[in-house]
Amino acid sequence: MSNKDKSGDKPWSGRFNEPVTDLVKKFTASVTFDQRLAEFDIDGSLAHARMLQAVGILAQADLEAIEKGLAQIREEIRGGTFTWSLDLEDVHLNIERRLTDLAGDAGKRLHTARSRNDQVATDVRLYLRASIDHVLTLTKSLQRALLDLAEKHTETVMPGFTHLQVAQPVSFAHHLMAYFEMLSRDAQRFAECRKRVNKLPLGAAALAGTSFPIDRQMVAKELGFDGLCENSLDAVSDRDFAIEFCAHAALQMTHLSRFCEELILWMNPRFNFIDIADRFCTGSSIMPQKKNPDVAELIRGKTGRVNGHLVALLTLMKAQPLAYNKDNQEDKEPLFDTVDTLMMSLAVFTEMLDGINVNKEAMRTAALQGYATATDLADYLVKKGVPFREAHEAVAQAVRYAEERGCDLADLKLEDLKRFSPLIAKDVFEALTLEGSMNSRSHIGGTAPARVKTAIAKARKSL
Repeated sequence: MSNKDKSGDKPWSGRFNEPVTDLVKKFTASVTFDQRLAEFDIDGSLAHARMLQAVGILAQADLEAIEKGLAQIREEIRGGTFTWSLDLEDVHLNIERRLTDLAGDAGKRLHTARSRNDQVATDVRLYLRASIDHVLTLTKSLQRALLDLAEKHTETVMPGFTHLQVAQPVSFAHHLMAYFEMLSRDAQRFAECRKRVNKLPLGAAALAGTSFPIDRQMVAKELGFDGLCENSLDAVSDRDFAIEFCAHAALQMTHLSRFCEELILWMNPRFNFIDIADRFCTGSSIMPQKKNPDVAELIRGKTGRVNGHLVALLTLMKAQPLAYNKDNQEDKEPLFDTVDTLMMSLAVFTEMLDGINVNKEAMRTAALQGYATATDLADYLVKKGVPFREAHEAVAQAVRYAEERGCDLADLKLEDLKRFSPLIAKDVFEALTLEGSMNSRSHIGGTAPARVKTAIAKARKSL
């Protein structure tokens, strides 16, 4: 009985005297989830084959047979006719076996000078590079939607909050632009991550490189990599690039989650600042009046899921000795799900923004509550020569006085305000209006509508 008969139909079966059990086969196989790497695996194999031919390792006829076979396999995968086999463990062996069926011995020669270790590292980097490009495109689309909404509301007054308590009046557009800035930093982080992702591992082979006279630069150029992984051990064993992506994804999801939390609060009748279009909400099976912001709630919930994937990958890597270990098979599902979750969240959030109706009057009414212009009164006194700490104390007393009478500072009479400082004159009421408060903050980064319009124009130009 041959070793192949004893151990099963595996490319590594010659070493073993018995096949793995069906349970082990299911436990160790990754083809159910790593088949999404198929097209990237084909791209990498084509570049590898062309390099092997260029350096004289592979005959021209073999290269042509490989190219023809891989082209057919690509069509089969895209057409849904490719047969995936659990027996063949992963995407790489499934494609290799089909190529051997189509190209014969040429297919068997393709794996010369490479290992599945550097092959999968290359595939994941190609996949992640494409995913980052998509994330960046989706982020820009969301930023444009934010700008479109902000342009309509540069003059819309809302209460700015700290500790979820009314603090100072701000332009609603200014509030939206805070999220534009967060998304800009998200995009910068992903762009930086892309640079580190875009290094070629192929050529590292199993861990030590290869004795064949390969040309790694040629492969890198064909696949669009910016450079090479310089150490073969590092190339096949580390997944810090995937962890970095997940960290940035967790940050971006956190930004989306914060925004969603606000949308959920603002839609509550106690706020009534906005209404989200019906197509992004659901009802209740028992309470007919309900309109629930489920999309926003789900994005908020999925943020925890992405955070969990980041922790999973960090934990996966924390105790691995060099070089490759089977543990690294567990990098794909968290990474893939992070990519899917982030992309879907960005896409649906962008559409949801287009379905938001703003209740300007409710925002304005809320800004008139909670003494939002108290700081403006303090600033007014400081401009009159009062030390800030004294001004702060005087205004605090004025707020308490107004509170006892159930009115806003702007509703107090001039003689009432003079109780707290003789320097207060008729011009104080300009400082106590919502518009006066906003317009006074006209420096870079301030909430003055004119400044916000400039910020929106600058942001749009940056995209």
